[in-house]
Amino acid sequence: MRHLTEDTKGLVTIRRYRPDDLESCRSLWVELTEWHRQVCQSPEIGAPDPARYFDAHLDRVGPERVWVAEVGGRVVGMAGLVPGEHEAELEPLVVSERYRGSGIGRKLVKVVVEAARTTGVNHLKVRPVARNELAIRFFHREGFDVLGQIDLLMDLRSTERQDWRVGERIANRDFRV
Repeated sequence: MRHLTEDTKGLVTIRRYRPDDLESCRSLWVELTEWHRQVCQSPEIGAPDPARYFDAHLDRVGPERVWVAEVGGRVVGMAGLVPGEHEAELEPLVVSERYRGSGIGRKLVKVVVEAARTTGVNHLKVRPVARNELAIRFFHREGFDVLGQIDLLMDLRSTERQDWRVGERIANRDFRV
């Protein structure tokens, strides 16, 4: 599956992952981890070497379920499809910071949605961190508008170590994010 479109940054190609994309995808995974660290204000996310988590992800889902976005021959984004029996997950979705807002994320989502449809699953889910308002707005714009399941956490750390902020109201209850 190959999509060619023109945007403000130049020609964008969405294609399947190839073995020579490994280092670029590891770098994107590190960039995504850094973003999560900032959003969550938690420097320990992803351990000292987050790049190795891409390798584990690739082993788990298979290279045939990972797509990359190229601009000028350089990998600037990636997305993956984690299959399941009745539902699948879009994980990860990352676009290099320099290229965010140029429509590349939307193109990657479109390819993953189409791939999920061909597998026959009933639902495609995404699980953005509750604090990541930008991601939540982005995915909502892309059609992810059904709340299927909400993970509720109880923070067992001492109050001084908790870094949550007042966040959302769901089911007439206030939650921290």
